Amino acid sequence: MKTIHTAPYQHFLALLVEARKTSQLTQQELSEKLGRPQSYVSKYERGERRLDVIEFLEVSMNLGADPHRILTEIEQMLIRNRHA
Repeated sequence: MKTIHTAPYQHFLALLVEARKTSQLTQQELSEKLGRPQSYVSKYERGERRLDVIEFLEVSMNLGADPHRILTEIEQMLIRNRHA
């Protein structure tokens, strides 16, 4: 299941957008911290591009977000879906 259109992956992206907004960073500001173009942030936030685990950790660190909390929330969603 490698699609970006699954509910868990969409929730994952929503959590990253929420974390960016909580950090009061624009996409441009985050992209500068990451050393990437603004389109990088825009594309993963819109689901046009997948993040690998290293990229996810880099994004989380630059947002001051806890990657464990994000992954735990997605894990719980997957568990609920499995038992539904």
